[in-house]
Amino acid sequence: MARETVTIRNVAQRANVSTATVSRVLNNDPRVRYETKQVVLEAMESLGYKLNVVARSLKTSRTHTIGVLAPDLAGDFFMFIAESMNRELTLHGYSLVVSTSRDSEEEEAKRIRHLAERLVDGIVLIPVGSSSAYLSQVSALHIPIVFVDRALEGFESDQVLVDNEGGAYEAVCALIGEGHRRIGFLGGKPEVTTAKERFAGYCRAMEEAGLEIEQKYVRFGHPTLPFGYRTMEEIIKDPDSPDTWFIVNLFAHLGATSYLVTEGGERAQHITFAAFDEMPYSPLLRYCRYAVQQPIAEMGKAAANLIIDRIEGKGPPEPQILRFRTRLIQHPLVR
Repeated sequence: MARETVTIRNVAQRANVSTATVSRVLNNDPRVRYETKQVVLEAMESLGYKLNVVARSLKTSRTHTIGVLAPDLAGDFFMFIAESMNRELTLHGYSLVVSTSRDSEEEEAKRIRHLAERLVDGIVLIPVGSSSAYLSQVSALHIPIVFVDRALEGFESDQVLVDNEGGAYEAVCALIGEGHRRIGFLGGKPEVTTAKERFAGYCRAMEEAGLEIEQKYVRFGHPTLPFGYRTMEEIIKDPDSPDTWFIVNLFAHLGATSYLVTEGGERAQHITFAAFDEMPYSPLLRYCRYAVQQPIAEMGKAAANLIIDRIEGKGPPEPQILRFRTRLIQHPLVR
């Protein structure tokens, strides 16, 4: 007799929870208590529950489709990555499906499941946070995953990264070399690998120069335009704050610049930035002295080739971690 398909209802009964709770665990909903999540995951394992196992079992051949999931599609960085990937994938007969997690871990889990159900051959993921719990379901379906820009601890997979620490270190050293002694840090979420590594580079440069890291002027948050705008507003209103800042990404940089241009007043004339990322319009950002350039085209091409190799069974069995060097670009300050 054929074995019946295990459903969410079966899992809910085994774990003594509602089907809604099981669904929330599958979608990595942060509202689910850790203990409840563990009970549900144990029930899934004991019953042999697999994400959309029926649909996957009907798949008899590759679809030559790659799913790409990014935190947002408004930023140039993520779109340039997707564009570079698309060029390389097209050469090998693959097409691209692009989706966004809207900077939400819960939405990321939903989108990953959706891509798996679309029967994509592989997934290229730019993760939002630090949790990889939901990826075990995708891994069980033997769908290869490649991380780009950021990594998730506790999940082994191919990765395409840059030398975030080295890029930040070089930028801060350049500021120090020009005589800046008080340099603040305007960063991202510390649990995200890019923010963590860039902060490490900032700290290393400051410590090697014997300069104080003023904790009051180390600001972490969600690195968006509003975060950069609000934080710079607080900084300008503090008469003792530094005039020089390292900024973790382009969005926060744009937000900070927007505040200075519109509301910064006389104090804005003394502000100097170094920041990730260099973009074609970076020279127009008037307070930017140094920008860290990432090799976006090379990263996208590398990610495309890694996912193709995994799908087609090429390359070494162990995960590959490719980390590209950055380049520091100097701009004239426009006052």
